[in-house]
Amino acid sequence: MTDSLRPLAAVLAAALPIVAIVASHRRPNVREGWSVAAALATFGVVASMVPGVLDGAVYVTNLGTFVFGVEFALRADALGVLFALLASFLWVVTTFYSVGYMRGLDEHAQTRYFASFAASVAAAVGVAFGSNLLVLFVFYELLTVATYPLVTHDEDAEARAAGRKYLTYTFGGGVAVLAGTVLVYWLTGTVAFSPGGIEGLASANETYARATFALLAGGFGVKAALMPMHSWLPDAMVAPTPVSGLLHAVAVVKSGVFGLARVVLDVFGPETVADLGVGVVLAAVAAFTLLVASVIALRQDNLKRRLAYSTVSQLSYIVLGLGVGAYDASGLALTGGLLHIPAHAFMKLTLFFCAGAIHVETHTDDISDMAGIGRRMPLTMAAFGVASLGMAGIPLLAGFVSKWYLLLGSVGAGYPVFAVALLVSGVLNIAYFWPVVYQAFFQTADDSDAKPVIENPFGGHPAGGGASPGEARADGGRPADDGDADGGADEGEYAVDRNPSDHIDDAGADGTVTDAADDHHSYEDHADEGPAHHDAHGDHDHHGGPPAGGWDRRGFGEESTWFMLGPISTAALGAVLLGVVPHAAVFLRIVDLVVTGVMG
Repeated sequence: MTDSLRPLAAVLAAALPIVAIVASHRRPNVREGWSVAAALATFGVVASMVPGVLDGAVYVTNLGTFVFGVEFALRADALGVLFALLASFLWVVTTFYSVGYMRGLDEHAQTRYFASFAASVAAAVGVAFGSNLLVLFVFYELLTVATYPLVTHDEDAEARAAGRKYLTYTFGGGVAVLAGTVLVYWLTGTVAFSPGGIEGLASANETYARATFALLAGGFGVKAALMPMHSWLPDAMVAPTPVSGLLHAVAVVKSGVFGLARVVLDVFGPETVADLGVGVVLAAVAAFTLLVASVIALRQDNLKRRLAYSTVSQLSYIVLGLGVGAYDASGLALTGGLLHIPAHAFMKLTLFFCAGAIHVETHTDDISDMAGIGRRMPLTMAAFGVASLGMAGIPLLAGFVSKWYLLLGSVGAGYPVFAVALLVSGVLNIAYFWPVVYQAFFQTADDSDAKPVIENPFGGHPAGGGASPGEARADGGRPADDGDADGGADEGEYAVDRNPSDHIDDAGADGTVTDAADDHHSYEDHADEGPAHHDAHGDHDHHGGPPAGGWDRRGFGEESTWFMLGPISTAALGAVLLGVVPHAAVFLRIVDLVVTGVMG
């Protein structure tokens, strides 16, 4: 181990600029400049540790005793650097995207948004570099607090209800993690991570050891969205799309699977997990989740909700690899599971970026309104198609490489049933992604077929409502009687559609954006501008779906600002590189190092 301030510097590089971001609230360009600088600095510090980690170095910042017998230390090992490198790099990409998105919709409270984003990434890096369960738990809970303002950004009843549900689930999971941490300390006298597992757990009472694993796996499984602890995630889609990307691809859900990875690899160890018989249970829960969530995704017409259930499914690929990996002496299942962390991140961030660009430019959110939209947004929908193919496991894309390892590992471990589940899930991925791509490029509004793909109640909108006004449901729907009569939204409408700022865009016809003097523009600010204001924005004068006469044709790069198109292209390129040259993309090399360290 090498004593170094770099793990602490990585956390502070994201956290300290929060003060400058808040102080610059009246100067949007300066505020966003601080956000970009913070993202670049954090990524630079993390990236500086990669060469040393690949050579076997472990960087440690020891800040003294935390509580009796537990040090407050940050430790940058291979697994931690894998997560921190991913989170910090994608924060850079998402920061540029956020500028285009938030200005494109003239969103309110942008300073709070950028400050909360920085706090969230700082907490995520802290999770990555926590040297023991207790330090990880502290940053894990800080991550929940930091992301709450992002989930409730719209500040309406549905957003607040979703926020309360988010806190209830994630804080409940945190309590389970804390209880499991206490049991680990009671059984072994330490909570420090050790590659291959803490030695004392192998000889501990099996009943207590299983209970400890259940608490830790269940607690981290909340943010990993394992069923039945997943319903907070679709409800959180009321947040702005860059936040959805943060939740689904970068920080929150990945902190859950990262916590599970720490438990399996560095607390219990694969051998103890296999001896206790809990690995197959974890894999079975993951297999159930990835199949059922894929079926529910078929039912969703709202694009972000289809992506949300896809996330629930895809996260379970990672958990499946961790569970099956305990029985796979070759380490292939663990390699596939861990590699799917960055693979899924690049692919899913691309998909959410595309959904956000569609919303900003056309205010279209439902798949059934997107027939022919490839004419209007060719680059966006091409990137969406690339990421969709990767999610389905098509060769030469990131999803294929990780799933190939998972398939080989499942068969090698003696559990071909999990390989079958993976293959079925791949078919379901094609079933719910292909219609979006196909109708975007090969259909028009006049000849498109109905969406969603299947009509059944699994996770969809109940025919008769059933929730009280303002109550968030797992499917995000609204009661049938909570409609226009009282000025509310129609059934199936979403908070993101009802936000007044969503219907005003300060982007000009040439795609440029103007600065706002303050953070609190509203629909009323433009109420006296008359129809001329709205007509100036072309596609922005309607509330979704193709305008009269159909989608206009635009060339690559003409569909939106490069603040959004650049990040979309970068994320899609990352998904391709991870599929074509995974070792050159660094992540697979780090994963190999983790697996070698654990499995020998």
